[in-house]
Amino acid sequence: MNDPIGDMLTRIRNAQMRGKSTVMTPASKQRARVLDVLSDEGYIRGYEAQTDDRGHPVFEISLKYFDGTPVIRELKRVSTPGRRVYMGVKEIPQVRQGLGVTIVSTPKGVMSDASARAANVGGEVLCQVF
Repeated sequence: MNDPIGDMLTRIRNAQMRGKSTVMTPASKQRARVLDVLSDEGYIRGYEAQTDDRGHPVFEISLKYFDGTPVIRELKRVSTPGRRVYMGVKEIPQVRQGLGVTIVSTPKGVMSDASARAANVGGEVLCQVF
């Protein structure tokens, strides 16, 4: 797999289109950090580390719905393995005038755009959520 974060975002998108309550994705530290930000911002209920039937570590992500519609309306990958997107703290975009969240990988860890501005750090823009 070339793009693990993109794969996880696609799994979440597909599960929400089907109305699933949970979705499984392979576990990694980077995915865990992105899921932490999604959980802190209220886009998912949470996630749990488990092992699949072959003994590989996976995350079970609990998706969040409001009145039957997914809380996540748009989930877009910005930086890809073939085209990395880096931005300084002043260049980090706001999603839908601040209603959405940009997830940024900084030297101080993976964080939301508001946290990155507060910490005055830029980095690689992983994805945008609305």
